[in-house]
Amino acid sequence: MSNVNTYQDDLERWERTTLGKTLSKNPERATSFKTTSDIEIKRLYTPLDKADADYGENLGFPGEHPFTRGVQPTMYRGRFWTMRQYAGFATAEETNKRYKFLLQQGQTGLSVAFDLPTQIGYDSDHPLAEGEVGKVGVAIDTLKDMEILFDGIPLDNVSTSMTINSTAAILLAMYIAVGEKQGVPSEILQGTIQNDVLKEYAARGTYIFPPLESMRVVTDIFAFCKDRVSRWNTISISGYHMREAGCTAVQEVAFTLADGIAYVEAAIRAGLDVDSFASRLAFFFCCHNSFIEEVAKFRAARRLWARIMKERFKAKRDESCMLRFHTQTAGCSLTAQQPDNNVVRVAFQAMAAVLGGTQSSIPTPEMKLMPSHRRVGENCIENPTNHCL
Repeated sequence: MSNVNTYQDDLERWERTTLGKTLSKNPERATSFKTTSDIEIKRLYTPLDKADADYGENLGFPGEHPFTRGVQPTMYRGRFWTMRQYAGFATAEETNKRYKFLLQQGQTGLSVAFDLPTQIGYDSDHPLAEGEVGKVGVAIDTLKDMEILFDGIPLDNVSTSMTINSTAAILLAMYIAVGEKQGVPSEILQGTIQNDVLKEYAARGTYIFPPLESMRVVTDIFAFCKDRVSRWNTISISGYHMREAGCTAVQEVAFTLADGIAYVEAAIRAGLDVDSFASRLAFFFCCHNSFIEEVAKFRAARRLWARIMKERFKAKRDESCMLRFHTQTAGCSLTAQQPDNNVVRVAFQAMAAVLGGTQSSIPTPEMKLMPSHRRVGENCIENPTNHCL
């Protein structure tokens, strides 16, 4: 077998002979092929493309810095990724029934979709909430609503992800209160609150307060949870919404990590030690159809974040450097008129997320079905201007 020093000669021979003969008969369909991020895809990759790479520095082993190959040494041999269906519609009673059904079907976590009035702090009877109550998520106005939403669902046995940002502190407080009423102390509650207000200004629009004040709420949640809800992920730093709004895979990673840097800086300015909160930061990415690009995206994001935390913020604990992330398949890649194709697309995307090392995922095959084939508010694109396309 040739070693790396002779691959160049072998490659040039292959291009002159085997490849040359084929191209003379059947030219390629285009002069270049590119990913959705405009990165050119070479015709052939060989060890020459990684000849200068340092294995330990760039890849390493799973579970070790820089975590390129995953944050878990055994990957999914010990534990599957968490499987959630993003769901919420109409009343708390209806959504509670849906959650129980999903858990019976083997779902391993809950993902709560809230309606727009709840997301921006309006009660259902507010004049500005008219026409929006229960449309793209469940309406939660009171603690009683939250109790109904999780009635019969033991919060000590299920992890819950809540897609809520501007009013995140309020909904988290309600969740803690429901846990206390069930006899479940806050210290053992498990889940994630999105709490990512910066991407709201960039891609979603459900912000309430100015940026500085919003960042204060975010870091206050960091401080509260590190002492009182220590197993809770205090933020889900989200590139998903920016990807759905049109950015590329490369831009998704860049914007997401930039927001992550801003949150860490804000928390440190608020007096928190980086190792006291960084291990509870979570991330949220989109997954499209460019299979290898998406897998590479997840691996690159882990390596970049590990270096940012270690070199820029001087984090001492390995857990502080781990980029743990949730993946949701791409709503913008689906078409209402092609439900069967949608199922295949999201399966393909979910597989890329799993091979990329995701910690949890939401395949969304129903997201683009015709209205008569789906429940209002379930699996909708998280963008208030789209209102569940």
